[in-house]
Amino acid sequence: MDSNLSRGHGAVSIRLVRSRDARVLQNELLTNRAWLQPWEATSPRGAGTIDMRLSIRRLLQQHRDGGGVPLVIEYAGEIAGQLNVWGIARGSLESATIGYWVSERFAGKGITPTAVALATDLCFFELGLHRMEICMRPENVASLRVAQKLGFRYEGYRSRFIHIDGDWRDHYAFALVREDVPDGVLKRWVEGRVPPTAGEIPAA
Repeated sequence: MDSNLSRGHGAVSIRLVRSRDARVLQNELLTNRAWLQPWEATSPRGAGTIDMRLSIRRLLQQHRDGGGVPLVIEYAGEIAGQLNVWGIARGSLESATIGYWVSERFAGKGITPTAVALATDLCFFELGLHRMEICMRPENVASLRVAQKLGFRYEGYRSRFIHIDGDWRDHYAFALVREDVPDGVLKRWVEGRVPPTAGEIPAA
């Protein structure tokens, strides 16, 4: 099954997370605190410690239960971040949400849009999902660019939606359905066929 959950394009690849990735991922999170903290999910019940081994165990259990796909992002064979497909709903929805982070030292290399495109295609064509969503804070300009670059459609404003960096934060929601990208998200983007108005946020 792991081979079906691995995809790559150029120097960027995604694969299912492994228990032995814990040390590298924890080190990346700890050394990138200032970079990641403004966008990092937190608990309203109070701060917890970073325990990547426990986190990976839980994510892999979710995966076994069919609720998510925890992926590692690699650049030229080196771990650059994580991308989690979570909240998989089957039946009449066939949908899921994507969340991700990339270390600061890998920023500006086109890694995030490539990884998001690879993961969305994996979900559409390997997992048979119909709709993929990304939610992000309006202040997260880099993530907004990712959604717009790949042609995710703006679908609305969610007030105080997710607990981020110590408080409930507003989010924009973007989504794609499989019919939007019959040849795949990555192929449409690489070939320059993303509609120029895709991802536009309407004036308030």
